[in-house]
Amino acid sequence: MKLLDFVNPLQGTASVMKFSNGNTLPLITRPFGMAAWSPQTDEAGERWFFHPSHRSLQGIRLTHQPSPWMADYGHLLLMPQSGPLYLSPFDWASSFRPEETIIRPDYYRVRLLRYRATLELAPTVRCAVIRIRFEERDGARFLVSPFEGDSSIQIDSAARLVTGFTRANSENLVPGNFAQYFAISFDCDMKEGQSGTFDKDFAPSESTAASGNRVGAYVGLEVPESGYVQARVATSFISVEQALLNMKNEIGERGFDEVRMEAAEQWETTLGKIQVEDEDDEKLKTFYTSLYRTSLFPRVWYEYDNRGNQVHYSAFSGNVESGPMYSDNGFWDTFRTEYPLLSILSPTLVGEMLQAWVNVYKEGGWMPKWVSPGERSLMPGTLIDAVFADAYVKGVRGFDVEAAYEGLKKHATVDSGKEGIGRKGLADYVKYGFMPSDKYHESVSNALDYYYGDFCIAQLADGLGKHEESGQMLERSKNYARLYDPQTGFMRGLKADGSREDEFDPFAWGGDYCEGGPWQTSWAVQHDLLGLAKLMGGREKMYDRLLELFATPPHFRIGSYSFEIHEMSEMAAVDFGQFAISNQPSFHIPYIFTAIGYPSETQYWVRKTMEELFSSHPDGLPGDEDNGSMSAWYIFGALGIYPLSPGTPEYVWGSPLFKKAVLTLENGVQLTIESENNNAENVYVHAIYVNDELQDGLSIPHETLIGGGTIRFVMTDRPVIKEYAEEQLPFSLSSCKKESLL
Repeated sequence: MKLLDFVNPLQGTASVMKFSNGNTLPLITRPFGMAAWSPQTDEAGERWFFHPSHRSLQGIRLTHQPSPWMADYGHLLLMPQSGPLYLSPFDWASSFRPEETIIRPDYYRVRLLRYRATLELAPTVRCAVIRIRFEERDGARFLVSPFEGDSSIQIDSAARLVTGFTRANSENLVPGNFAQYFAISFDCDMKEGQSGTFDKDFAPSESTAASGNRVGAYVGLEVPESGYVQARVATSFISVEQALLNMKNEIGERGFDEVRMEAAEQWETTLGKIQVEDEDDEKLKTFYTSLYRTSLFPRVWYEYDNRGNQVHYSAFSGNVESGPMYSDNGFWDTFRTEYPLLSILSPTLVGEMLQAWVNVYKEGGWMPKWVSPGERSLMPGTLIDAVFADAYVKGVRGFDVEAAYEGLKKHATVDSGKEGIGRKGLADYVKYGFMPSDKYHESVSNALDYYYGDFCIAQLADGLGKHEESGQMLERSKNYARLYDPQTGFMRGLKADGSREDEFDPFAWGGDYCEGGPWQTSWAVQHDLLGLAKLMGGREKMYDRLLELFATPPHFRIGSYSFEIHEMSEMAAVDFGQFAISNQPSFHIPYIFTAIGYPSETQYWVRKTMEELFSSHPDGLPGDEDNGSMSAWYIFGALGIYPLSPGTPEYVWGSPLFKKAVLTLENGVQLTIESENNNAENVYVHAIYVNDELQDGLSIPHETLIGGGTIRFVMTDRPVIKEYAEEQLPFSLSSCKKESLL
């Protein structure tokens, strides 16, 4: 069986605004493809434009939406039609049978019952080939419908070509010349008298060229006797001419089946980097669907000019620039698991992505926080610090390291004076050593992320020989202790005068905390968990506190949010205590047990989470998937390792899900992970051998991992009680004699 057969793009799509089972889309695309395609079942759902329970299709959508919370841009709707002319997606929608529809990363097939037509799609990186079989040839046409925003469209019957652009984007946080250009080439003649354009009110015109808000086109087709029509669709963020060049480079004269085969082969190669074995097909489906999800974002945002050079439209300078660019990524989400996974599987690709983020800095003056496609500046901190540091200490290169450090240092030392650029409240953070809670919203979350970011910047500084600057950043990173309140045992906000609010509710969300409360946020000291343990009274006291977290019912109060946000609902829906796996700040919490010497608790909770809260089904994710971050959490859990502190070149041990996994690494070696006696009951680790050597520590260096060989877990059904000395524990700043990792 092909690995693609285990992938279900519908995973996580049964989501609504108030409750996320993933908030994903069923994307048909190439790995990290610039152009992604999704069925649209309900435009009225706006950002939730697809749901697996719907039985009416409005078309296939060119989409760049990384999350419904970010919305779409450069989007376009395509639909075949026959019979009377209808120009509104609501009016032209057709019923279909979901059970007969095929949806895979490399291929989409749906039969439109209303029109007695079958649509198929095969993607390339920036283009797609669409094949339509019309059972009724008379009145056959193809509809091209942009979304709200300035657009332009031209029909060239002689050339069998439709071209145009749309400036549709959700937040207008892009230069005024931003556009998604497109070109659609047909392999049959057009019917001039039955082709035209339409406006935002869906009123038809016989004009073959139009500009304005949401103007689209309907193209009458001379369908051959076979009933088959093929359309080649190309996209570009640079120009129509570039779109046509992309079409030439990626499709050329090749037919539908050849493009589909190439897409399948590329996905098989991507998925085949990890080969897992198990008798349970559902586990395999969940694993490979998760691996598919980790291979979508950040998306390619560069193109190749006629000399084969990488070029990109810059959403930061408004110009066409040289070099690579990627987009649709929130680093607050992805630094934790997505980039560490890619650093194992695709380090060269990571190097190119990092050069893209350096290019953002060079073109816009600041390192990015949330790119889609311009700077959206959401979530606390500047966690791109961890993305660069983690890759650098693991030996990833291929990017301008000096420029990267310059950009990271800038937002850590220079107050931009602008909302959404750099670090909010930097001057006060430096002055006080924390973010005053009487001046800044989400003060605790922001400060904790700044401390961790400073630690990560220090690693890059040390690697570049800037030891004094490294030392300064390390000292700043230790100020997390200022926020710890020994009276309550939580991280709490401090006012500018050093006092705290009199009232405190550990179940209240918001205020000083982002998308969580004290229970979820107080553990964000990944770089110094032993230091946090000392604040709590020692490792044993911290262990008891973690047990309390998992034992405390999932109660919450809406706090400053004024209504129940979906993350609250998702935590409350399952019995995992205050462990809100539905959101990224909780990702590392079960692994903290291992960090302080109690690995059996990690093993229990990680396995329980994987087996009870993840599946390949439309409701198969316990919260927002967020650009591969949640899927990568599952991948690491299934392999039995976890990047507890990105920016440090090591992984802590977990509890592997499969009896065997083989990773084929970019350096040509293989890493085999075996687990003896592994089953649903044997979730605990009795012993671990690396290349037949018994391990007495609780982590494995990245260098050992990518060196290949064999990791062998011996599993048991009972917790292994053992005391661990501090030197056997994973990295922690407070216990590290050498504070640099290089």
